[in-house]
Amino acid sequence: MSTANAYMTVRGIEIDIVYKDIKNLHIGVYPPLGRVRVAAPLKLDDDHVRMAVIQRLPWIKKQREQLRSAERQSAREMVTGESHYVWGIRHRLKVVERPGRAHVEVNNERLLLYVPPATDSTARLAVLQGWQREQLRARIPELIGQWETVIGRKVVRWSIRRMKTKWGSCNRETRHIWFNLELAKKHPHCLEYIIVHEMTHLLERNHGERFSKLMDKFLPDWRARRNELNDAPLADEEWDTYEGTRLG
Repeated sequence: MSTANAYMTVRGIEIDIVYKDIKNLHIGVYPPLGRVRVAAPLKLDDDHVRMAVIQRLPWIKKQREQLRSAERQSAREMVTGESHYVWGIRHRLKVVERPGRAHVEVNNERLLLYVPPATDSTARLAVLQGWQREQLRARIPELIGQWETVIGRKVVRWSIRRMKTKWGSCNRETRHIWFNLELAKKHPHCLEYIIVHEMTHLLERNHGERFSKLMDKFLPDWRARRNELNDAPLADEEWDTYEGTRLG
């Protein structure tokens, strides 16, 4: 793919620009300080990009403020006493070392992680992430089935993976939807919002007026759910605030 890099300052905000062989312009706001990056089609020039950034300045400023004020989780060491989120609820981790199969249980406010003795933090995290995948796999099929009837489009395939810039993504041609593993930490309403969001892309590719109207029809409170998702505590990784899948 052909690319070219550029740089500009718009009203005191530094902008990194990457011109790519793409159809639509995208703006991302990156932690921790709110760096702004624009991915722009090759056909656009700097003046067009500058105007696009100016038009989105209120959104950009809002995201930069949210990043600076967002509660961030500390780096996970996978030791007893840490806090971890399960479906939007904060749980205190308790690591139980004993022979046998590694697994995870939820006991009221505690998240119990059973691992063999001498299991390191990387292996402990892998056990927890495997359990998080199971949680998502248990909920996603039923929700997709419900919304296929409402939206009138069939999802051919769905997958779960870790993504740093999106909560979900959709391939319209193959009707394949990906979900971010981090959704297992958020409230179930957030998962449903992402499912509806991505399935709506099967009807409308872009995040324009028609897309918003469809979302209003399918899920009238989608903006509140989107805000709930974006306001939830962030993981330690460098998550991007992205004008697209994550923000609707």
